Amino acid sequence: MNKEGLKISLTNELSEEIFYNALCNSLDYMCSSYGLDLKYKQSDYKNAKDKLSSPCFEDVLMQMLRDGIKIGLKDLEGGEDTVYITLDTIHERVKNVPLHHLLAMIDEIDDADTGDVVLQIVFLNEIIYG
Repeated sequence: MNKEGLKISLTNELSEEIFYNALCNSLDYMCSSYGLDLKYKQSDYKNAKDKLSSPCFEDVLMQMLRDGIKIGLKDLEGGEDTVYITLDTIHERVKNVPLHHLLAMIDEIDDADTGDVVLQIVFLNEIIYG
């Protein structure tokens, strides 16, 4: 079966939910496994955190994105430049996640590997690691 003509359409809300769940499941795994570091200004983090009631780390990251703040990912081992994402990046790229991973996220049968793929697609626009 040819899947080239297949086009995925997701609401912005669902794209954000999938990305949020990937953050919760896989951000630490991804950063520690591949020598990556999340980059943002502490002042932006504090401002976003102050808007929320009892937030977890991922809640604050999502609030930062909703506030128009960019979040970066730096390769500590490869010397690459930091790549930054915005809320629009999430809306544009989550639909590019391989279908079986998207369905796992939607069906809530995802794991750290699934989240890792989502994060790589959103931040790097391709699967580079693993």
